[in-house]
Amino acid sequence: MTDFERFAVDKETPIPLYYQLKLRVQGLIDSGALKEGDMLPPENELCAHLGVSRPTVRQALSELVSEGWLTRQKGRGTFVSRPKIDVRFLQKLESFNNQMRQKGLTPTTKVLSLRKVPGVRRINEQLRLEPDEPLILLMRLRFGDGEPVVSVDTHLPYARFPAMLEQDLERGSLYERLETLYNARVCRVHREIEAANASRREAELLHIESGSAICLVKTTGYTEADLPVEYSVARYRGDRNKFSIELYR
Repeated sequence: MTDFERFAVDKETPIPLYYQLKLRVQGLIDSGALKEGDMLPPENELCAHLGVSRPTVRQALSELVSEGWLTRQKGRGTFVSRPKIDVRFLQKLESFNNQMRQKGLTPTTKVLSLRKVPGVRRINEQLRLEPDEPLILLMRLRFGDGEPVVSVDTHLPYARFPAMLEQDLERGSLYERLETLYNARVCRVHREIEAANASRREAELLHIESGSAICLVKTTGYTEADLPVEYSVARYRGDRNKFSIELYR
């Protein structure tokens, strides 16, 4: 007897039937009874076993898909998703590599571009530069266990940090190099987070479908003297990342 065959919904309680099914599936995943890659029974089988309508089953599974617990594969069925990476950079300022290692993943970075570019007014404003001052553009794709997790475009003031163009930023940390070469230690950052849909280029980099949900994170890094030294735009895969924060009263 499968775990689903043991499960029945309670039609006498005010708890919606779809929500009971949703909680049951979440419980099976949390307990390890359902593992990554396991396929759920077809919708019609769940309907017949539970004695509920197809819209009830579909609503439960659709919410689990949208929340990242399940994934649908066209023509194959519904499967348990790979667990999301819990990124806690809203609470603590630390490197991507450290974040990945704490999750038991092996981090790697691919530098897509590192070059001097003309100033961009809105970015120069963030960095308190004159509109025509040149910038350094660093474009990176970052991986956890070989899977692309986030693409990051970073701008630095060229006049302040020209030697950054010569650095190996696939193996070295950007913040560590800024501190070592220029004594520019990033002590705080300001972050803005918003939802977006992946463009075709972003989708190709992150190995997702065009239009898929991504989390857009804009970061300005400051030194202890409150001098802005970097402006980054990161695009996190919505299906592989979640963001946690703890608040205290």
